[in-house]
Amino acid sequence: MIDRLLESARGKVDGADALWRREEQTAVTFESGRLKSAGISEEAGLNLRVLAGGRLGVAGTTAAKPDPAELVGRARASAELGEVVELVFPSAAATALPRIPTFFDRTANASLAELIRMGRFLVERLARPDCQVNISVQRELADTAVGNTAGARGEYRATGIGVTADVTRIAGDDVLMVYDQYVGADLPNDADLETLVRSVETRLTAALKIVAPPDGALAVVFTPAGLAAVVLPLEQALSGKTVLQGSSPLAGKVGETLFDERLSIFDDPLTPGRPASRPIDDECVPSRATGLVENGVVGRFVYDLETAARAKTQSTGNGRRGVFGKPHIGYTNIVFRMGDRAGARHGVPYGHASGVPLLGGGLIADIQDGLIVDDLIGVGQGNVIGGAFSHPVGLAYRVQRGEVTGRVKDCAVAGNAYELLKRIGGFGNDGRWLGSPRLRHSTSITAMVSSDNRPRKSASMPAEKKHIGDCAVPGSASAQSLESSARAPVPIGLIVTAPHPPLVKNSDNVSPSRSASRSVGLFTAANAWYRPAPAAYPASCRIVTS
Repeated sequence: MIDRLLESARGKVDGADALWRREEQTAVTFESGRLKSAGISEEAGLNLRVLAGGRLGVAGTTAAKPDPAELVGRARASAELGEVVELVFPSAAATALPRIPTFFDRTANASLAELIRMGRFLVERLARPDCQVNISVQRELADTAVGNTAGARGEYRATGIGVTADVTRIAGDDVLMVYDQYVGADLPNDADLETLVRSVETRLTAALKIVAPPDGALAVVFTPAGLAAVVLPLEQALSGKTVLQGSSPLAGKVGETLFDERLSIFDDPLTPGRPASRPIDDECVPSRATGLVENGVVGRFVYDLETAARAKTQSTGNGRRGVFGKPHIGYTNIVFRMGDRAGARHGVPYGHASGVPLLGGGLIADIQDGLIVDDLIGVGQGNVIGGAFSHPVGLAYRVQRGEVTGRVKDCAVAGNAYELLKRIGGFGNDGRWLGSPRLRHSTSITAMVSSDNRPRKSASMPAEKKHIGDCAVPGSASAQSLESSARAPVPIGLIVTAPHPPLVKNSDNVSPSRSASRSVGLFTAANAWYRPAPAAYPASCRIVTS
């Protein structure tokens, strides 16, 4: 179909590229411990982009038997009102596309009954008399083909699966929600599901006791799920589109050391076994890893073909498109690495020797009074790219004399993401992948950690603002902030305030009937909860105030 469509476009437009994608999605949901829905849906469609008279036009269709001539005609009509851009379609690659595992037979062949069995297993293991258990299992198979009139072609098959466990406990006016997930391209085995159960149980057990919140400038450990407020600004600021719009605080900072010199961040679509991995992007650009931050130095921004053309640079292979609308920039697998001064890098295990995940990733032993933040309310709202944040906690634990003493309510955490990433003590040992199972909207994140997890000061760095965005970090990390350089006054380091005004109390802002099947896409917020896209969270992250 791609070849027929492109052949129909030749001679009628200056150039064209197209994408065909077929997706089969299987979704199983359990609500309040009971099977609520189970079904399979399928969608296939064509997207055509043309360059006619220097202007871009786009058309799409989900018709079972699309008419190539009609689709080209609609794309040409769109181009008459389209934007002017000097777009160059990539030619056929001189070498073969990279070979990476994106398709797993176990995932593709899993029956609906097997997915329901997985959900029931989690319901039974997490069942408690005073708790509501919601489970979501989402499996996706996708076939993708891309091509253009310059001769480039590519196709691949991919699988993805996400298993979400959400436990809600209501006691009077207190609503407690504990959430975790498994995300990957291969089907989870019973050991993976058991790890998910233990993670939820560990968080739930520690949260049953409510303690008074701390106050002031305190040591704070962000779990992988709690790092959204720190990582989201970075992802937005490293987008080439944001740079072109003049709103990225990192514009013009390429080559400057603005972060802890041990921190490196990559966008790597070649990571094996991740839902967002692929050998070629949706614009026929072969996939490759992009160094966003390397040893604390601002590296490259991510571009698709259009933004790269406007910026007079090359696409980084981050083009993403759906059936309708023009391509846009999309991250794949965001990988965090924490190396020592000599450049050595170390892997981050999940949990500890017993296999039970530890709250804080092993970074709380020397904390006399502090906080573990597992979820913040309202992340993704307001001026995210500026880096400053102030959010009430959705789920947080107090740490006293190196031990978790209970859950805190009605307090808020404030700081500046760019400043907090200037000094990092190290990642913890609870790294894992988190995010959305949706193949087209995935963004994965993983991290490597330094062998020395103690807080350490980095060399002095320019008091410039900012950096980048959305990520999940493997294991915990420790950081210490320098003075803030944002235009508006922001807290120095991390400030914890309590009590929080009643209007934003956790019990008043979350619906007790919220289903575990909510979307967790890149910029999706449901009930003011932000969940990053599939990411390998580099473990917990410890922020140490001065």
